[in-house]
Amino acid sequence: MAKKPHILLIYSGGTIGMVKDFKTGALKVFNFDKLLTQVPELNHLNCTIDSVSFEDPLDSSNMNPSEWVRLVEIIEDNYESFDGFVVLHGSDTMSYTASAISFMLENLSKPIIFTGSQLPIGDLRTDAKENLITSIEVASAQEHGVPLISEVCLYFEYKLYRANRTTKVNAEHFQAFSSFNYPPLAESGVHLKFFKSAICNANRTKNLTIRKQLDTNVVILKIFPGITQNVVQSILQIEGLKGVVLETFGSGNAPSKPWFLKLIEKSIASGVQIINVTQCAGGSVMMGHYETSVLLEKMGVISGKDITTESALAKLMYLLGENIPKSEFKSFFETSLRGEMSDY
Repeated sequence: MAKKPHILLIYSGGTIGMVKDFKTGALKVFNFDKLLTQVPELNHLNCTIDSVSFEDPLDSSNMNPSEWVRLVEIIEDNYESFDGFVVLHGSDTMSYTASAISFMLENLSKPIIFTGSQLPIGDLRTDAKENLITSIEVASAQEHGVPLISEVCLYFEYKLYRANRTTKVNAEHFQAFSSFNYPPLAESGVHLKFFKSAICNANRTKNLTIRKQLDTNVVILKIFPGITQNVVQSILQIEGLKGVVLETFGSGNAPSKPWFLKLIEKSIASGVQIINVTQCAGGSVMMGHYETSVLLEKMGVISGKDITTESALAKLMYLLGENIPKSEFKSFFETSLRGEMSDY
């Protein structure tokens, strides 16, 4: 008889782990030691579940790279003992955290499923139970004793996405996330249906490598009509700046004013890595497609292709932390490392 998958539930914080005190009406942290009592449906899943919580659960607005490292270390310490991991996290910055974790774990061969909810687990109309139950089911899914999923994913409202392709798109609807440039890996309906052609194949011949060095000397610069020289200059001249995620218009277009181009050129010459990503929800940067991006390409601005801003930021921190030689940085960034961008 096959051994039941052993799943570790990690609560970092967020709405999903809250219950309402019906006497006071206030929200308080859920006791995950009593999870099976509170969510008896979990007893019907074909797996065993252990849980661990951050000592002081964090609102996702307070998540930062040092907390990403803490999360990775929990996974690292328990990697050999469990078959899959479900991370409960506040939805506001979940795409940032999950994208970062995907880069920090190289040669991953087990599922790490991020989920959360828009309403607390104790609410009558909560989306927390379905998200939690299905995430654990996904993390437990195996074929011939091997996990069906071996990458970092995000599950929310009946859809499983590759985490580093996601963006939070709605603050109120249960369908809070979307993946505009990559299809879902699975959908939950009457049946849990996996789309195997979209799922990343793990290299099981290599051991897991943990990458904890993240360089936070980065910034997101969103271009807008009327942006002034003072604004761009003050951002690009931040002391110690090493990387910029430049959010441009459409397929990678930016102002062609001489002052703007000179500031970009000067910044690149000083060693700052500048990544061109689109402000559009979907689609891709195509450097050189229009005249307004030809000059950026010639200067050495790096194409983010169809990467999300969240994933671009995480990848930038990761590659800067790995001290990639400046001559090779562009090539590394423009290559898909964890399925975060399309190869074209």
